[in-house]
Amino acid sequence: MAYAVKECFLTLQGEGVQSGSRAVFLRFAGCNLWSGREQDRATAPCHFCDTDFVGTDGEGGGKFADADSLAERALATWGAEEGARLVVITGGEPMLQLDPALIDALHDRGFRIAVESNGTLPAVEGIDWLCISPKAGTDVVQRSGDELKLVWPQEGVDPAEFESWNFANFLIQPMDCEAREQALDAAIRLVMDRPKWRLSLQSHKLIGLP
Repeated sequence: MAYAVKECFLTLQGEGVQSGSRAVFLRFAGCNLWSGREQDRATAPCHFCDTDFVGTDGEGGGKFADADSLAERALATWGAEEGARLVVITGGEPMLQLDPALIDALHDRGFRIAVESNGTLPAVEGIDWLCISPKAGTDVVQRSGDELKLVWPQEGVDPAEFESWNFANFLIQPMDCEAREQALDAAIRLVMDRPKWRLSLQSHKLIGLP
């Protein structure tokens, strides 16, 4: 299978339980909830996305003919440093392209694989850390994983409906929007009212990392 990758670069994981970890960030092109075109944003199921996932022109991006060539790109991006290797696979929606061949190729090169998905497609077997970020009005079929990250506030979403799902961690992340302070206040209030949830901030943005 060929893969379309928007970007692949070395950074610190900025969100969730693994925030602060050195990681190769591998962003697939394409999403099933928004085309990525601004003219389609208002009517898309996910209309608040803050990510450019269109095309293959980002840092380290491109089209890769097979799993081994993409896994080699991830390995070269990690560099010669020893220690546990972490690759964070996201998008867009990574489940449109992630497959067992790539899972195996990354594991063969010593990577632990973390994936961030909207949950509308089933997760591939073999993922080591799965984060699901549900969007209002969508049919989330992947209801288990390591962390559920809810961007907040979202109209039409009740956090209580997720609390019976099979996740080890429940995170509230303030929406990155023009009303950032209000979103942060709303997220804090929710966590104070519902202690099953924890506040997650986009730390990479706070310290100026991509």
